[in-house]
Amino acid sequence: MKDCIIIGGGPAGLNAALVLGRARRDILVVDHNNARNKVTQAAHGFITREGIKPSEFREIAHQELKVYTSVEIVSEQVVKLETVKDGFKVTTDRGYEWECRKVILATGVKEKFPNIPTLQDFYGTSIFNCPYCDGWEYNDQPLGVFGRVDYTIHMAGILKNWSQDLIIFTNGEELTRSQKKEIQTLNIQVETETIKRLHGEAGHLSSVELESGQHIERVGGFITPELVQASDLGQQIGLVMDDMGGYKSDEVGHTDIPHLFVAGEASKIYPSQLIIAAASGVQAAMAVNVELTHDGIFGSKPIEKK
Repeated sequence: MKDCIIIGGGPAGLNAALVLGRARRDILVVDHNNARNKVTQAAHGFITREGIKPSEFREIAHQELKVYTSVEIVSEQVVKLETVKDGFKVTTDRGYEWECRKVILATGVKEKFPNIPTLQDFYGTSIFNCPYCDGWEYNDQPLGVFGRVDYTIHMAGILKNWSQDLIIFTNGEELTRSQKKEIQTLNIQVETETIKRLHGEAGHLSSVELESGQHIERVGGFITPELVQASDLGQQIGLVMDDMGGYKSDEVGHTDIPHLFVAGEASKIYPSQLIIAAASGVQAAMAVNVELTHDGIFGSKPIEKK
């Protein structure tokens, strides 16, 4: 029986594996490599890793984890998580099964986008969802803000730190009286007409075409997609979601189900940054190690440096 299985191999899961590997724990990371940041060209806001490609971040992490022979990473998709005597059983879509004492659920979230034709051609290259991650590269540039109006108003207010040339595109959604008042206060242009399509080349936005045929020049933009859990494993086993859509837990990832922890965006959807997810993985891993120690189970696997 494994000490802990980590489901998900993003920054939260990989950092948890590093901490538990260094604690000489017998760990399995199960990851099907379908992270939402795969479309991103560069990750920002992580000191010493500024501008790194998510694929490179992952590759470096895997290389670092090879030092710890008690950590194994397998490329599988977990489809079932259930309790068994003394722990949990994890089952993948190809029928592989493992049992463990503890689980860290680090499966992340996925986006649900508004219906804007050709949006996916630009997402991750010139249209983003986090101004703290990508706003700097678009300083003082003409930008579009897309998504549900109540979300875009907040986003537009934050974006004014990077650019004053903003247009909110509601894509056919009409404004309420209070929303009109908020936008007037922000002094931001609004286009309520439905978007026909986005134009540009190689992922770089050049204009937004409205149903009337009008083209409005924009070089980039930010969108507020709805973020939902990427996996239903938490719901399968009975975890409850909080108001923001993450699984309820304490500050280090303990859930209401004994020995089950959550980390990264499975725990806290907002704010969403690579460095925050990684830190969450550290906290959950330390909590797992403390629990194992209190259970009388100690790290004993020899660490052989390769």
